[in-house]
Amino acid sequence: MIKRLLTIVFTLCVVVSYASDIECVGTATQVINGEDTTFIFRDEIHLRSNVGDINWYKSDGTIYASNTDEIYPDDGCYKANGHTFCVQQYKGIDDLNFTVETSCDNTVLHVTGDIGSRAHTYSLSYNALAWNTETWADSAATLTGDLTPSIVLPPLYGPTPIRLCYDAEVRNALGLDSACVEVLLPIDSIKAVKMELTSLVSAREDDPNGNNERNRPTSQTLIQGSEYSGPLEIAFYSNPTPAVLYYKWSIYKSTECIVHRHDPTIRYTFSEPGAYRVVCQVNNNDCTSDSSEVAVQIAESYLAVPNVFTPNGDGHNDEFRVAYRSLREFRCWVYNRWGKLVYYWEDPAKGWDGTINGRPAAEGAYYYVIRALGTDAPKNASYIGIKAIYNKKKKNADESVIGIYQMSGDINLLR
Repeated sequence: MIKRLLTIVFTLCVVVSYASDIECVGTATQVINGEDTTFIFRDEIHLRSNVGDINWYKSDGTIYASNTDEIYPDDGCYKANGHTFCVQQYKGIDDLNFTVETSCDNTVLHVTGDIGSRAHTYSLSYNALAWNTETWADSAATLTGDLTPSIVLPPLYGPTPIRLCYDAEVRNALGLDSACVEVLLPIDSIKAVKMELTSLVSAREDDPNGNNERNRPTSQTLIQGSEYSGPLEIAFYSNPTPAVLYYKWSIYKSTECIVHRHDPTIRYTFSEPGAYRVVCQVNNNDCTSDSSEVAVQIAESYLAVPNVFTPNGDGHNDEFRVAYRSLREFRCWVYNRWGKLVYYWEDPAKGWDGTINGRPAAEGAYYYVIRALGTDAPKNASYIGIKAIYNKKKKNADESVIGIYQMSGDINLLR
């Protein structure tokens, strides 16, 4: 095997670097393989002695030529004046060609032509699909080695021209044109499949300061398996390579499979708290990719109410808002000290700005009643009474059932 090539062209080349008594005549290049030195000649093999007539020996010690200052030997290894070297006349490969065989696990190039027993090196160039966080794109790839009838490449996932060149360094050193052959691998020849699972959370308008709902990803967020608030609608993308034909999606809650889908992209709303796994597998009639998956953790519901807000326009705590997570239903009533309803809203991401009919409300204590259901409440659950409750003595604050919130109390308005 040729480990290292020194591509220096000699019109008169010294057999070994420390000896000047033997020269090669003509265009040749020196190839070093470990401790062995071979001179490859473009034309006939011609060696000359610079010290006059000498004896030339074959590698087995038998005499090749006696009392002469130059020889025209055949391919082989020789000794002269204590130095051992090999010589050969360069020969190309007749009718070099190759075909490509693809499979799920690799790509095999079957090389045809008169390769013979002499070592030839090759360089191979092609495009390999690479994922760049957003899409598949061509990535230039190369492969080098000793030319054999079969060359194994990694699996190829997209159409690409494949170019095979051989003995590039040697041919360049000898002043010969490049010897290359190229074929195009079409899409209908590709069997291997691959995918990159990505996910995108649907946008939801929320507190611009990010303080109102805890642990909720924003638009364009890629799920990584952390804990999030529900309900949460997520789009999942398989991002398949071109040869994919079929898709198998499975969504698990704990160990139970709750969803099966067969589309390139799916959407699912995670409403109930728990640990989920979204698994995708792609295939065609020949190959199946390894499964890819992403974890989604939906948090239990949460609702907390402040006891003061300051609608003075300083941009801090200017509205009476609740802190919440994973609610599916929300209602809040606010009353003044005489029991008159002054504000009502149903979106927990919003709140009361401290005005009544467009005018600033008086400072002091107001009374709120909140009725809410978390995504973790029983499906048929309802809070007791949707009618406004403003008398503290009548409030129902029993939260013994998970996800059911019946809360009331004072909210203080300060300016």
